[in-house]
Amino acid sequence: MKLVGGRVVTPDGVLDPGWLRVAGGRIAALGAGTGPELPGEDVVDVTGHWIVPGFVDIHCHGGGGESFSTLDGDRIAHAVAAHRKHGTTTMLASLVTGEIPELAKQVAALAEATRDGLVAGVHLEGPFLSAARCGAHDPALLRAPDRDSVRTLLEAGDGAVRMITLAPELEGAVEAVRLLADNGVIAAIGHTDATEAQVRPAVDAGATVATHLFNGMRPLHHREPGPIGALLDDERVTVELICDLVHLHPTAVRLAARHAGAGRTVLITDSISASGIGDGVYELGGLQVTVRDGVPTLAGGSLAGSTLTMDAAFRNAVVNAGLSMSDAAFACSTRPASLLGLSGETGALRAGLAADLVVLDADLRLRSVLHRGGWVDPAAA
Repeated sequence: MKLVGGRVVTPDGVLDPGWLRVAGGRIAALGAGTGPELPGEDVVDVTGHWIVPGFVDIHCHGGGGESFSTLDGDRIAHAVAAHRKHGTTTMLASLVTGEIPELAKQVAALAEATRDGLVAGVHLEGPFLSAARCGAHDPALLRAPDRDSVRTLLEAGDGAVRMITLAPELEGAVEAVRLLADNGVIAAIGHTDATEAQVRPAVDAGATVATHLFNGMRPLHHREPGPIGALLDDERVTVELICDLVHLHPTAVRLAARHAGAGRTVLITDSISASGIGDGVYELGGLQVTVRDGVPTLAGGSLAGSTLTMDAAFRNAVVNAGLSMSDAAFACSTRPASLLGLSGETGALRAGLAADLVVLDADLRLRSVLHRGGWVDPAAA
């Protein structure tokens, strides 16, 4: 199959017009113009459309009415399918705070989904978080990251745990960061009331990601930069941004993305089970969440994740925050794939990589999704 006539966003620039050939589930070749013709090849005309790499979401709690906290493999698959039809071809399954034994069971179920290729691994957002900045996490279940608890969760995943978010001011947090780094697990800083001085040792110990920068953090202050200032200004840290225009104003997205640059900016959904379903009452980590006009909140008004999908995040970043198409593709695909060590497999439109791509119209509305060389059914999930 060959796609022709569209504007192809590659790591080296935009091919306008460009062509892209798919064979055996891989990107076989691509280039400017219309490209050579092969006998019997199915030619798909996407004139007037954009072709961008499949999205890689490293922070997602569920979708399609299902949460990744389930132990049911079919329900996990349903949540994955709900996001895949919106262009997410690779994702981490995120869990919220819970008791360690229960989290270990959830991690084990997601480890099976990882082995099956449904998800790229597990992200634990909690329970090692600050009660002062707990957001939609049950404060009664929060705890310091003692070595035994961290090891229990890592062992339950048998290599599937790829990232753990923690608050660096908690007792044992810096040691936990070293443990994670030594085991090849991304240590992320989030849901924290730390000062800048408390953040620095964790980054020095190996923390490399800021979990949804700005949200669930001590605010930036000109005399106390706190975690926002420390993480945004450190070249070793990649920053997550929830670009739903609710969690962050477009100006905040633009300022952070400009300062961090394409190499350190990742767009995420932080979506919950309500994503793709609609308004109503849902559950997240044992807490009741009400979704009104697409915005999930707890009874007290705190935001509780989002109903964002990655295609909307991409569009918001370009249309509202002013990112270029290339920078948005890097933030939605290339950089997160690199964080997960998947640059040799996906995350860009380059010959030899998996044929994961998204076709967007001139208004950046999603038109079709290709996952491992096969078109995704828009009616899925």
